[in-house]
Amino acid sequence: MEPADEPTAPDAPPAFAPDPYKQVIVIRRDLKMRRGKEIAQGAHASSAWIVGLVAEALDATTRTGSVTVDPTAYAWMTSSWRKVTLQVHTEDELLALHAAAEARGLRSHLVRDSGRTEFAGVPTFTALAIGPDLAVEIDAVTGDLPIY
Repeated sequence: MEPADEPTAPDAPPAFAPDPYKQVIVIRRDLKMRRGKEIAQGAHASSAWIVGLVAEALDATTRTGSVTVDPTAYAWMTSSWRKVTLQVHTEDELLALHAAAEARGLRSHLVRDSGRTEFAGVPTFTALAIGPDLAVEIDAVTGDLPIY
């Protein structure tokens, strides 16, 4: 009878490597929106960039039949789809983040709610999405904001 093989230690787990891509969604907390409204506004901001690309591809005057995304967005779409939700407390903060993101060349979409269900009929800036892009690039704009 042959002796049993000695048990071996399991392989060490791979080193943690954070996902290099993300999208940040920023919600205005000063508006005291209902939770569902906040979620809807964040969803509008998050999906606006891809909806714009699809709408452009389907537009009768520019119809290409296909949607093209840049390599960074493609890498995000085919990996984690990581999203981080942050908060601000004023319209000025939201607008400044949007301007800073655009100045860095980042994809940024600002949501302006029509005011039909909240805000007494006054169109109001409610949310913002930055990215998807490299996390390090987005963090340069949003790194000091608190998580929501």
